[in-house]
This record gives sequence, C-alpha cells and structure tokens, in this order.
Amino acid sequence: MTLRGTGALVTALACFAVANELGLVELVYFGVLILAVLTASFASLYAVRRGDTVTRSLSPDVPAVGGAARVSVHVGVRTALPTAPGTWRDIVPPGMTASASGDFPSVGSGLRGGDQSVHVTYDLATVSRGVHWIGPLQITSADPFGLARRSITVGDRTRVVVAPAIVELSPLASLAGETGGTLQSTTTQLGQGSDNLVARPYTAGDSMRRIHWRASAHRDALMVRQEEQESTPHAVVVFDRGVPRWSTDAMDAAGTDPRFEAALSACVSAIARLVHEGYAVDLLDTDGTPLWEPIDGNDTAEVDAMAAQFATLVARHEDHLRHVPALFGGSLTGPLVLIAGCIDPQDVEVLAAVPHHSALPILLAVDASSEALERAEASGWHAVAIGPGIDLDRAWAGVADRGASHAFG
Repeated sequence: MTLRGTGALVTALACFAVANELGLVELVYFGVLILAVLTASFASLYAVRRGDTVTRSLSPDVPAVGGAARVSVHVGVRTALPTAPGTWRDIVPPGMTASASGDFPSVGSGLRGGDQSVHVTYDLATVSRGVHWIGPLQITSADPFGLARRSITVGDRTRVVVAPAIVELSPLASLAGETGGTLQSTTTQLGQGSDNLVARPYTAGDSMRRIHWRASAHRDALMVRQEEQESTPHAVVVFDRGVPRWSTDAMDAAGTDPRFEAALSACVSAIARLVHEGYAVDLLDTDGTPLWEPIDGNDTAEVDAMAAQFATLVARHEDHLRHVPALFGGSLTGPLVLIAGCIDPQDVEVLAAVPHHSALPILLAVDASSEALERAEASGWHAVAIGPGIDLDRAWAGVADRGASHAFG
C-alpha cells in the first residue's frame, strides 16, 4: 500500500472502533466502503496489466570498454482495462552504468486492439570487459486512486558482450618504404596492350583488382590476369598470456586485472592499425598457437569480429615467452609487435635474437624496469612501457618515430 492507502486502512479501522464504542452504524458503513475501495484497488493491479514479452536491442551490438550503447526496450503489454501511468527500471549489472529508469506510459484498453507495445530507451556505459547480463525489467504501477502499488518483473535477461577498447593509434606511414604500409602489387605484362594479357578462370581468393573484364564478358565467366602478381606485406602480433606475468585474477575472469586489460587493448589496437595500413596480420600466442585466423589488409570487419571474440579471453597457466625466438628462426617479417606483462632483464636476453627477423620490432611491456627496457633497446627492440594510466597512442607514436629514425638512419 502507498501512504495514502495506509491512511485509508487506518481510517477504516478507526471507524469500526468508534462505531463499537458510540453505537454509530453509519461509521461501520463508511469503514466497509473504505475496505471495499482498498480491495478494488488491489484487484485492479492484478487484473488489468500483464507484460508478456520484453525484447532488447543494442546499438552498437558489441560495445567496447569505455564506450556507450543505446539500449532499446520493447515491452508487449496485454490489458483488459485502461491503466494509469507508472515507472520502469531495468536491472544493470556491475561493470556497466546507466540511468535505466523512467516513466512508464498509460496503456489503453486492449479488448479491441489486442496486445499493445511500449518502447523505452536508455544509454548504457561500459566499464569492464566480458559478458554481462542486463535485466529483467521491473514495472511499478499504481491504482487510479493511488492507494496501492505493484511491482512486477517482466521478461528475461539480455546478454551483452563488451569487447576490449580499440585505441586509434598513430600511422606508420613514415616506414612505408621499409616495411610496407599499403597493399602493394606489381604487374608484369607478357605482351604489348591489353589484348595480349593472358587470362585464367577466377578462383576463390583472387583479388577483384585482377579481374580481366573484357575476357570475362567474352567467356561469360569471371577471368583474371594470370601474369599480374600481388605481394601483400605481412605483420605479426604476439600476445603473452602467461599468468606468471599477470595476476591470478587475469586467469579467473575477464575484466578483473587492469594490467591484462591494458595489454589486450594494446593488442587489438595494434592489429587495427596494421590492418588499416594494409598489412596481413597474424596473431599468435607465445607458443605459436594462433589466437585468431590471419586478417587480410583493410579487413576492418574481421578486426571487429576478433575484438568481440576477445571479450572472454583470459590468461593461462603456461609461460612460453622463451619460445618466441623459435617462432621466427630463419624467417623475416615486416612489423613485429610483442605485447607482454611483467618482463625482466633475463627475459630480454631470451628475446634478443628476435629483432633481427623483423623490419620493425616493437615491444610493449605493461610492467618492465628501466633496465629491462634499456637492454631491449640495445638488442634492437623499440620498447616502451604501457599500462593503466599511460597514453597508449603516445607510447605507440614514440616507438614508431624511433623505428623510422632507425630505418632511415
């Protein structure tokens, strides 16, 4: 009951007490009338409104840490009689913040029109990475006299995936001459003029730029120039998930270790930058296990899919940082970005042979001493400390500038 309803009940009981003492039958009638009104108020709340379905949609579908999403809630309402307005509140879990409440509008009778729908929206801010659940929806309504109030829980919870934050990093355009930076292609023509080009049937994986439109129109099938050869620069990103370099919280659940979250954000941000510049990027664990399928240059949709999948990525027991040099033995690659947690001078000695296999070796360490960073620089790495509270773009720009100075000496 509301405060008004409680007052009405007290008045009815007082009428019965006074009527018994003074013998006034009229007060008994009045008390019975008040109780009847209270009973009707409660009955109206249980009879007139029932929320059947709740559907939620988010824009964007997968928000990133530190970002925001607009939540749209559609409530299907079935009611036999018109209802008074009320309030609504959506349950928001830890790891998210939102003012998920507001006024719920009145709904007219559904005897003729059937089910009706109510649409409400609110903005959701994401704080931590992982899989979260919002809901259920709570609707509070009062009877027309304001004597009673009822709160009901409507619908199920909705799953929300929060991806690691992707920071827009500075470009590596100054290193294009040494390490690529745009999708590069070379063309060799076997004869003079387009009529002498040799065409072959199109196969999956061929670039659309290689299509020979004249031959395709002549044969009524897609044909490509056989003698045109493309070379795509490659980059490699290695992410160290060994739990000895993080806290045990990083292995238990996503979003619990700030240092691991900073490193994962740096990982996806570096991949996004390299893909944007046209590199085909391989993402590996320190033991050589692919953490994601190779991403082609300029395939930003695949980067977003990878970030969404990494919403649940956690650390693991094994420490395989010492295996990294074996991943590049006897091979050369373009940019190589290694993201690690806590490293010491001994770890740097293990990694000393890696920079010679990369045109731009970058070491991003969340927790490293100045001695470790100096030794890494001396061995050929472009090393910098990252972590909570450090501007990732500024750190990235610093190692990129040093890499450019080294490349053009």
